[in-house]
Amino acid sequence: MKNLLTIILLFLCITFFKAQQTTVSSVKYEELEKKIQEENDKFLIVNFWSTTCAPCVKELPHFMEINNKNADNPKFKMILVSLDRLVDKERVIKFIKNKNLAAEVVLLDDIKRMNTWIPRFEKDWDGNIPVTIFYKNGEKVHFNDGEMSKEELENIISKYL
Repeated sequence: MKNLLTIILLFLCITFFKAQQTTVSSVKYEELEKKIQEENDKFLIVNFWSTTCAPCVKELPHFMEINNKNADNPKFKMILVSLDRLVDKERVIKFIKNKNLAAEVVLLDDIKRMNTWIPRFEKDWDGNIPVTIFYKNGEKVHFNDGEMSKEELENIISKYL
């Protein structure tokens, strides 16, 4: 019995650490756009944030709760797009570990062209973060500019998932 408990505990620890990212891909806008298009059979949440943005950091636990709740749903996906600078990539990785972020995190290393890619995501986006865009089957269904409460997030998801 003791060996069984040890094995179960070891398995749970491995599962937890495996679920967390230990590296972060840095991508350009075109790569992010392609990644979003590849998820065209899912309900996709794309959240733009930064480790230095207080409202972004405040809302992330709500996103993680929703992500964990839907972890077994093959029709659900969440991508957290960090707008931190590439030189701060290690800080982003440390942040992921400290905050137990289980959703996929990418670093959008394309700040110089932000006036090009921001309106391609949403014409009314003024560049502020946090911003969350919801897609269903490859089509944008909702744009949220600003911090989201857990209730707001759940209400939007319940309409489309």
